[in-house]
Amino acid sequence: MAEQSNNLWAPWRMEYIRSFSDEAKEEGCFLCRYFEQTDRDRDNHVIWRGQSAFVVMNRFPYTNGHLLVALADHKGDLTDLTDDEMMEMSRLTRHSVRVLRERVNPDGFNVGYNIGRCAGAGLPGHLHLHVVPRWSGDTNFMPVIGDVRVMPDALDTLYAELMAAGPPPE
Repeated sequence: MAEQSNNLWAPWRMEYIRSFSDEAKEEGCFLCRYFEQTDRDRDNHVIWRGQSAFVVMNRFPYTNGHLLVALADHKGDLTDLTDDEMMEMSRLTRHSVRVLRERVNPDGFNVGYNIGRCAGAGLPGHLHLHVVPRWSGDTNFMPVIGDVRVMPDALDTLYAELMAAGPPPE
């Protein structure tokens, strides 16, 4: 009798893998494009905008609710930021944590920057901060052994839920 094979389908993963091919590479920086395309916020999953920073859902998240707080300008290092830019990124980060805590009820968060490719920055020229909700027991074997992440919610569903929280306070 043949062994039964268990498959866990992660179709979003192929889009991520293909995004590294030369044909799939988009012109320019996607974060710059997202900030400029104010009429495409829903398509781009841009949730909140400020004057110098904005919040977007990560298209290839580490876990459910993974957000990016990105600078509007294409700058790659914290030392390039003005005090106002740094403050707005901090305010948007605080709002992101507050809303995610209310809407997806995580047990904790990883919040931080990856500055430089060797530090894990997938887009080293455009500074952005990761807000990653975490739950007790969510560090399972799937990413390590199976090269798969289990996402319990669709991006569009969570986008609508986060948008319902309203904009960050000024």
